[in-house]
Amino acid sequence: MQLKIPCYQRRFITRALVPALIGVYVMDNSAVGKLLVASQVVLSLQLPFALYPLIRMTGDRGLMGEFANVTYMKVLAWLLFAVISAANLWLVVQSVGEWRS
Repeated sequence: MQLKIPCYQRRFITRALVPALIGVYVMDNSAVGKLLVASQVVLSLQLPFALYPLIRMTGDRGLMGEFANVTYMKVLAWLLFAVISAANLWLVVQSVGEWRS
């Protein structure tokens, strides 16, 4: 499109005002709380995608050398990853159930 929009205007339009106004306009004024919850659900879904490579890389002795995680730390990290992922799935299921009603 080759539009020359200043960076601050682009951020303001795409990240703040316009998406919120569209959501309020489309879903009514009472939906602001639902939109906030939906945005947090989407953000929480991104956490496992950040944790997985972090756990993999910090546990790799070839990559980290002497600073690699020891076995008990790897087990704890993967356990926490599983708990966080399960909690996120539960949150999504619960949120989708609420949105349908």
